[in-house]
Amino acid sequence: MLSPRPTLNLRTLLTAAIASVWLINGLLCKVLDLVPRHRLIVARILGETHAALATRAIGLLEIGMFIWILSGIRPRWCAWTQILLVAAMNIMEFILVPDLLLFGRINIIIAFIFIGVIFINEYTQKSSVRRGSVF
Repeated sequence: MLSPRPTLNLRTLLTAAIASVWLINGLLCKVLDLVPRHRLIVARILGETHAALATRAIGLLEIGMFIWILSGIRPRWCAWTQILLVAAMNIMEFILVPDLLLFGRINIIIAFIFIGVIFINEYTQKSSVRRGSVF
């Protein structure tokens, strides 16, 4: 007899979506430099001299966040780290480089919606498994 096909729950889908944001921004936008605006933001904030290297380093750290999210290790620490990073990055960009943001100062609203999704996913979604990989 075949075992039933596993079902994806909302927590799993949200976790995959959140993780994909980190992967896309880290790998495509920063490491591969497919969205030069990210490098320009880093250059304006940290200076042009090391902007390319700093942007790639930030991208690698974002890929690390993707891996951490999917690992399921210390999920609450992971959620709070994401919340603090997203808030800090977006507040800084809101103040220092609003002209380089995709939606200008409106980006802060999108960032806080993303923060809300991270929080809701971690604190309100039931999960039968709290430890180990999400998948």
